[in-house]
Amino acid sequence: MKHFNRREILKGLTLLGIGALSSNILKLGADDNPESRRLSGRDAKDKTTSKTILSVVESDKIPEGVKESLNIALSAIGGLSNLVKKGSVVVIKPNMAWERPPELAANTNPEVVSTVIKECFSAGAKKVKIVERTCNDPKRCYAMSGIEKVVKETGAEMVLLSNNPKEYREIIFPDAKELKSWLIAKDVLECDVLINIPIAKHHGLTKLTLGIKNLMGVMGGKRGGIHHLISQKMADVLTLVKPHLTIIDAYRVLVRNGPTGGNPQDVVYLKKFIASLDPVATDSYASTIEPFKLKPHDIGYIKASYEMGLGEMDIAKLNVVEKKL
Repeated sequence: MKHFNRREILKGLTLLGIGALSSNILKLGADDNPESRRLSGRDAKDKTTSKTILSVVESDKIPEGVKESLNIALSAIGGLSNLVKKGSVVVIKPNMAWERPPELAANTNPEVVSTVIKECFSAGAKKVKIVERTCNDPKRCYAMSGIEKVVKETGAEMVLLSNNPKEYREIIFPDAKELKSWLIAKDVLECDVLINIPIAKHHGLTKLTLGIKNLMGVMGGKRGGIHHLISQKMADVLTLVKPHLTIIDAYRVLVRNGPTGGNPQDVVYLKKFIASLDPVATDSYASTIEPFKLKPHDIGYIKASYEMGLGEMDIAKLNVVEKKL
């Protein structure tokens, strides 16, 4: 895969009249070394095994299960405080796309979102933003998902994206195979830390919605155009919009009629939380859990992301730490 240095990327952005990308997305050093890009799961290895750590915690309790999963996943870099520095601006990207209550598992569990917000503030974050572009009416999604309540309780800030192009910046994806440029939310580009918290659920087009697919909620423009060759396009987005941390909410799992759901009989309680610094590894493991029973290469955007060198798909090459509380 060809690497582009800072000058090459900025030159391309200048041609579009965009200006520089936020340093949190590229993390390119002054020496123009493309390998100094933002921390990814491939960089944070268990020192004893040289494998990326992935945590799977099963727990009846929130926040205990979420905190434990976070602690395990972040142990390779010394904990959340080494990711969220004092004064950081953190963006959390849940799935909040649908007018559904938490019990129907179409959106990320609000208790999981609340826990991560509190942990970020405890680590020293100056500001925590919840960012989402919904599919249904934004205000109704915000209220019905239960996320409105936890945002107000925790002191976080909700950013409900719309169709307004001023909320986005057009970004060139130099390594993309299909999606050469697209509008990406400014809040995501300008934050210090991006934490992705998707819910694990069935999806009629992509088979599953997990972390990589959840990034569609930070994209502007006519997103219907993403559906053609969606797997490769989402992998293209991941080349630059790469979360520092992915936590998959598998507490309640929508197993049929996704992504919207609507029937309690389609929901299974697994009470699991899956976390890693590597977004490809996190999605890969989640694809195999009960009741999905798929293989990572069955999910197009996982396979495409792996083939582009964006993370590890082979679970045997991960240090999977499983714990039941």
